[in-house]
Amino acid sequence: MSTSTALIVGGGIGGLSAAIALSDAGCEVTVVERHADVHSSVYGVGIIQPVNALRALAAIGCADACIEAGYPAEGWGKMYDVDGVFLHAMPGAVIEGSGLPPLNGVTRPKLHEILTERAHDAGVDIRYGTSFTTLEQDDDAVTVTLTDGQVARVDLVVGADGVRSQVRREVFGSQLQPRYIGQSAYRVNVPLDPEIDRIILQAGPEGMAGFVPIGKDLAYFFYNAQMERPPHEDRRDLVAELREHLRPFAGLTARARDEWIDGSSEIVLRPEESLILPGPWHRGRVVLLGDAVHAITPHLGQGAAQAIEDAVVLAEEVSRQGATDAAFQAYLHRRFERCELIVQTSLNIGEWEMGRLEGFDNVAATNHVLEVMARPL
Repeated sequence: MSTSTALIVGGGIGGLSAAIALSDAGCEVTVVERHADVHSSVYGVGIIQPVNALRALAAIGCADACIEAGYPAEGWGKMYDVDGVFLHAMPGAVIEGSGLPPLNGVTRPKLHEILTERAHDAGVDIRYGTSFTTLEQDDDAVTVTLTDGQVARVDLVVGADGVRSQVRREVFGSQLQPRYIGQSAYRVNVPLDPEIDRIILQAGPEGMAGFVPIGKDLAYFFYNAQMERPPHEDRRDLVAELREHLRPFAGLTARARDEWIDGSSEIVLRPEESLILPGPWHRGRVVLLGDAVHAITPHLGQGAAQAIEDAVVLAEEVSRQGATDAAFQAYLHRRFERCELIVQTSLNIGEWEMGRLEGFDNVAATNHVLEVMARPL
């Protein structure tokens, strides 16, 4: 590899995956993460890992640990109406010969623990409580001034710093920003009921409820609700608010409302945002991946999957061609249409849930995406 040093901005799922993949390819990698430690950098409760995410995790040596820690499901999902009447099955996709399940669910803290341990084993230097102040490029390298005053000169900088990416703003300008789609997601951990053996969806009159198994005795519940964008620091009574949203439901969602969601529940409310950058995804030796370049709403459970795939593909191309325009163009060529399909289909599902896309077939759209994602990267 002609690229011998890399600095990754962002220690989330995409950043850690890229660190592992580049390090495994022989690169000396440093990750800077603005949060104080691995725990403070983790948001949310659980995460969906479709088979394509597991394939990408297998490429960096993390799939088996995720499956062991999580809930490998035999199918993708089932859909019910507001009264709890079964409507559709969604078997999901498999990758022939891989032995991987169509779906695994795992807690976000456990996933970060697995990725962080694997990155340390690969020799990655992770620096918490650190970001950058300037990026200066010349023909040979990028000079990065860090917030702790240190200056690093590296062959490659990877911006994996999320939806509000500082790297994206630095190299592409501030005009490229994600948009709020008009929907936000409530999420809360609940006990693993025997019925929750895959994703369980229940369509309500004004939103979509669902359950995802994420451990041997743990699931998370979500509800996608149409609303004005919630404030960043929201001190509303989320328990009462969510229970009111769920008032029309019978079936499993009613059980969650009445038995599992109470004053002790730690509810996370996050806005759903969308963005995909047109090419290129790089400027010189600085390249973006994950939410920094394609923010994906959660309707297909593909946000983290696409970030991990980005990491694997980027490392493959940089390993072949170095930190060059040719490598970054090949990375974009392999990734753009795939990510665009995910971004647009997820948006369509959200529009359908909000009653703004009449006649849309969410089951067919989901099945199509899962089949496409099972194809080779």
